[in-house]
Order: sequence, then C-alpha cells, then structure tokens
Amino acid sequence: MGGQLTLKQLEQKANQVRQDIISMLVAAGSGHSAGPLDLADIMTALYFDIMNIDPSKPEWPERDVFFLSNGHCVPVQYAVMAERGYFPVEELQTLRKFGSRLQGHPERTKLPGLENTSGPLGSGLSQAAGYAYSLQYLEKVRHRWVYAVTGDGELNEGNIWEAAMFAGKYKLSQLIVFIDRNNIQIDGHNIESVIDAASMARAISNKPSVIIAHTIAGKGVDFMEYDYHWHGNPPGTIEPEGAPPKSDQARVALNKLRTLDGKITSGDIH
Repeated sequence: MGGQLTLKQLEQKANQVRQDIISMLVAAGSGHSAGPLDLADIMTALYFDIMNIDPSKPEWPERDVFFLSNGHCVPVQYAVMAERGYFPVEELQTLRKFGSRLQGHPERTKLPGLENTSGPLGSGLSQAAGYAYSLQYLEKVRHRWVYAVTGDGELNEGNIWEAAMFAGKYKLSQLIVFIDRNNIQIDGHNIESVIDAASMARAISNKPSVIIAHTIAGKGVDFMEYDYHWHGNPPGTIEPEGAPPKSDQARVALNKLRTLDGKITSGDIH
C-alpha cells in the first residue's frame, strides 16, 4: 500500500534513511556504508510507493515481495523497513549486536517482513525467480509482484545467469529486478524515475523486467562518494585521503545529510 507520499516527501524520507544508516553503522562499529547509501532512493521508492505492502501484516497473502540479493547492503533495508513501520526505529541501534534481529546479512526467520536470507552473492535472483514462478504457474496469481535488487559485482556469479535464463524461459512477467550499477557512472538517484520505471515494467506482460540504476556509491556523503574504501567500512574506522579525521566522520556525515533538506540531483534510469 504505497503512493501516499509526495515526491518531495519521498526524497526527504530517503535522506532520513541515509541518516539512519550512518547512525546504525557507527553504533555497530562495523558494516557496509557505500552500497546502503546508494540504494536509499530505490529502497524508499519501493517500500513507500511502488510495493503493495502492509507493515502491520507482514505475512499478508496479497502483499508484493522484495528480495535483497546483495545481502551486505541490508542496513538500507533495515532502515527503510523501520521508517515504514515494520519495527521501531530505535531498534536500528542494535545492528550486528549479539542476539539482535538485525544481523550483518538478513535472516528471514528473525525479522517479520524479510522475505529471504542472503549472504552468498548471486543467490537472491534465483530466490526471487522461484517465488515469481510459484505465483505465476503454481498459484496462478497475477496481481502480485516480485521485486529484487542485485549488485553489479554479483553479476559475475553463474547463479545469476541461470536465474535470468530460468526467468526468461518461463516468461516471469511478475519479476522486476533492479541492478545497482554503482561503478562510478552517471547518477541514478531520481526517485520519480525509479517509480516510473517500475510502472513501465509492470505493464510488460510476457517477460521479466530489468531496471539498471546507475548509482553513486556512498551517495549523500561527499567524502564517501565514489570512494571504494567505504564499501565495507562505517564512519570512524578508516581515514582515506580526503576524509575527515575518524573522530569527526560520523558528525560530518550526519550534518551533511541533515542539511540536504531532501534535495536530490536528477539522474538516469533505463
């Protein structure tokens, strides 16, 4: 159940999600920064507009489903789920803590609303394709949608291409895949474009759809953008050239995000 926020509100929500990501990673002292930050716009569009979901009923039989294939980026999924109301925002501070429901990779049975467990790269698309197949051929349900996000690096995994061939063979039109193409190319952070692309994909009736989103790793924090050093490190743990001192990184990053006021640069999605 989405579509209730204006474009401006969606942009501001994505900015809040980025702040949540920084705060939770700093509290954890470990985790991935760059990928979660660059996915904030896509994930906000999915959870707050595109997908038909009800956080109060995470097992609702009529829901759309989401599969995160690049599981190390799960901080963004936790953040957007908390902001959407699946669990208290305060729980984000337990990321990667012993006994927490919010582990470094998503575990389906630990948190209501998670549809898959992921860790080994390349498996998420197979999971999503299998779910879409079950809807289309076993249950013959045509009004539900299966969304997946994959990283560009995991496209080297053979499992991805087996899943893609499976989806093509069975014409899984209910499967819509976003590829997070963050290898320092053009900007793909335009939420309106994300929503429009998903709408176009849903209009295709005889094959699965792939949306290639050109994103910026570390989006929203200038000293992190385009810098691969932040792939697996949170603020305060490393000090690459051009970054503030470790002790100041979290403060600088959050201040940068808080002063954006929801602004976002236009981008390109195709």
